[in-house]
Amino acid sequence: MNTPTLLRRDGVALVLAAAEAGLPPVLHWGRDLGPLDAADLAALDAATGRQTRPGTLDAAWRVPLVPQESDGWAGRPALLATRDGRPLFPRWDATVERTGDAAVAITAVDVDAGLTLRTRLEIGAGGLVLLDHEVTNDGAGEVEVAWLEAVLPVAKSADHLTAFSGRWAREKAPLTTEMPRGATVRESRRGRGGHDAPWVTFASAGLPRNRTGEVWAVHLGWSADVRHRTDRLTEHGTALGAGELVRPGEIRLAQGGSYRTPTAYFSYADNGLDGVADRFHTWMRARPQHPRTARPLVLNTWEAVYFDHDQARLERLARRAAEVGVERFVLDDGWFHLRRNDRAGLGDWVVDPAAWPEGLEPLAELVRSLGMQFGLWFEPEMVNLDSDVARAHPEWILANPASVPAPEGLSWRTQYVLDLANPDVFEHLRSQMSALVERLGIAFIKWDHNRDLVEPLHEGAPGTHLQTLAAYRLIDRLKADHPGLEIESCSSGGARTDLGILQRTDRVWASDSNDPVERQDIQRWTELVLPPEMIGAHVGPSPAHSSGRATSLPYRIATSLQGSAGFEWDLLSCTEEETARITEFAALYKELRGLLHTGSVVHPDTLDPALRVRGVVAADKSEAVFTVATVASLEEALPERLRLDGLDPARRYKVDVRSEIGEAKWGWTTPPWLAGEPLTVPGSVLTGIGLQLPGLWPVQAFLIHLTAV
Repeated sequence: MNTPTLLRRDGVALVLAAAEAGLPPVLHWGRDLGPLDAADLAALDAATGRQTRPGTLDAAWRVPLVPQESDGWAGRPALLATRDGRPLFPRWDATVERTGDAAVAITAVDVDAGLTLRTRLEIGAGGLVLLDHEVTNDGAGEVEVAWLEAVLPVAKSADHLTAFSGRWAREKAPLTTEMPRGATVRESRRGRGGHDAPWVTFASAGLPRNRTGEVWAVHLGWSADVRHRTDRLTEHGTALGAGELVRPGEIRLAQGGSYRTPTAYFSYADNGLDGVADRFHTWMRARPQHPRTARPLVLNTWEAVYFDHDQARLERLARRAAEVGVERFVLDDGWFHLRRNDRAGLGDWVVDPAAWPEGLEPLAELVRSLGMQFGLWFEPEMVNLDSDVARAHPEWILANPASVPAPEGLSWRTQYVLDLANPDVFEHLRSQMSALVERLGIAFIKWDHNRDLVEPLHEGAPGTHLQTLAAYRLIDRLKADHPGLEIESCSSGGARTDLGILQRTDRVWASDSNDPVERQDIQRWTELVLPPEMIGAHVGPSPAHSSGRATSLPYRIATSLQGSAGFEWDLLSCTEEETARITEFAALYKELRGLLHTGSVVHPDTLDPALRVRGVVAADKSEAVFTVATVASLEEALPERLRLDGLDPARRYKVDVRSEIGEAKWGWTTPPWLAGEPLTVPGSVLTGIGLQLPGLWPVQAFLIHLTAV
C-alpha cells in the first residue's frame, strides 16, 4: 500500500495510513473530509504527523488497527496470545484490499509467529463503522488467545467519558466522568450482558449533549462477557475499543484453528448523542432482516395472571384484548409441565395437562379467530433441577459440578443453565420448541434468560463462548425452519439487548419495570443504539409491580408510545373509563406508528433536570410527534421554552396536542397554544425560539403532534 486508503460514507470518513511495516494505523475516523485524491491524502498524512526522522521516542505515534507492544504501544495491547505458554509478539506483513466503496479487507501474516490476522473494516449505512478480526494458528502447537479487541482512535479533544451500568428494573444508567488517564477497562462477567453491562462507551469533547458536540462511541455485538477499553496516554493518540472477555483456557487454537471476534460498532457524530443514535438506527433499518411490517400492539399476560393459568379466564382476557385493539396476544410463563411457581419445570417444554387439560390449541385458535397473533414464552437456555430433563440428564447442566445443587443461600432463582453446545441438548430444545411452533401456529416467541452463567464449564473448560454461539444457532435454526416467526430478546428485562442477539431477534424487552418514570430513562438510553420499533414498551397497571409507584394512565400511555407498544396488564380489571381510554390509545398507536417507527429520534436539550422531551421527525420533515414529560417537580415557576429540533425552518406546522392519551395536569401557567384550537407556527419559530412550556405537575406527560401545512 503506497498511499493512504480513504473510506467515506454518509458523512463519515476513515483514513488508513500507508504503513511501511505492520498493520496500517488509522489517520482519521470522524467527520467526512470530502473527496481526496492521492496528493490530498499524502498531505493529510504529513499534516497530522508528529515528528520527522530520526524519531527520538520509541512509541507508536498513531494507533494501528491492532496496537501492541511490537508497535511501541504502551497502552493495552489489542491482541494477547501465547503459543504453548510462550508469548507471541507478531510482526505483521499486511495487505489491504478494497471490498467496496467504503470497505476493506486486511490480511496480515507473521510467518515466524505462525499467525494470520484477517480484519474487516467497513463504513455501513448511516456512517456506522463495523470492525472485526479473525486470527488463525498456522503453526505447530497450540495458540491460546487471551483477547483480541477492536480499537479506533478518537481526537485528543475527547476529554469526557460516559459509561453505563444499572440493575434489574433500572437498566442502562449512564455515568459521565473526565476521561481517565492511562489504559482503563470496564468488564462484564455475567455470561450474558447483564443489567450493569457496559452497553455503549462514548467519548465526547466536553460534557455530552443531545444535539451538539463531537461524540465517538463503541458498542460490541456480543451477548455475553465483554470488555470496553480506553487508552489515554501521554505519548499516544487516544483510543476507544471493545472486545469479548474470554476466560483463561477458553480460546485454544490447534493448528489451522481460528477465532473470530464479535463485531464492534463505532459511531461518530458532530451533532451530539442524537447523531450517534441516528447512525445506529439507519444501519439497523437498512438490514435485510429488519422488521418491515407494522409493529403490532401486544398484550403479554405475565402481570395479568402470573402463574395462575386458567383457560376460561385467559380466553376472556383474549376477547377483551381484541375488543380494545390488541394485535398480538402472548402467553407468558406458567403453561408448561409442573410450572406453578418458579422452582420447577424449566427444560420440559411440553404443555402442562393439569393447567391446560385440552392443551393450548383452543386458546391459540381463539386468539387467531379474533384477528390476533399468538405468542408464547420460553426460557430455552435454563433448567430447574425439579424437571424431567434434569432428572434424566444431570450431565446436561453447564456448571461446575461442585455448584450443583448450589450451596444454601447461593441459588439463583432455583434454576441452572443447559449446555447448548452439547448437541443432544441443542436437539432436545430445538425439537420441543419447533413442535409447539408448528402445532400451535406460534407467530412470536418471548425468549427469556433469567440467570447469569456462574462457573460455566463445558467438558471441563470455560463454556461461555460456545454457549453464546450455540444460542445464536438455535435462534437461527428456529427462524429458518419457521419463516415469519418473530422473537423477542428478554433477559430479566434488558440484560441482553446487544447487536449480537439483535442480528437474530426482532425486538427487546427493555426492562421488567413498567414504572413509566423509570422507563423514561431506560428507553431513552436503550434507543441510543436500538430504533424505537425494536424496544418493547408496555402500559402496565398502577401502582407498578416493580416499584409500587402510582402514575396516571395518560403518563403510562405516553411512555409506551415511545417504543413498540402494548400492555402488561389484566385488562379485565380495567374500569369502563380506563377501557375507553386504552381503546383510544390503541387507535392512536396504529395511526402514528408509521411515523414513530421510521422517523429520526430527537432529544432537545433542556435545562430542567425534571424534564424529559423526546420527538420523532419524519424523514421528509412533514410530520413529527413530541412527548413532553416530567419525572419530578420543575425547578422554576416559569418553565423554559421548548425548541422542537429537527423540523424544517422554512415550513409552517400545525401544533396539535393529542387528547386521546388523556389530560396532563399543570398549574400555575397555561400558555395560549395549549388552551385553544391547534395553532399554526413557522418552523423557524419552533426550532429557533420554541414553545413556552406549562407549569407541569410532577410525573405528567402530554403529546404534541405537528403536521406541515
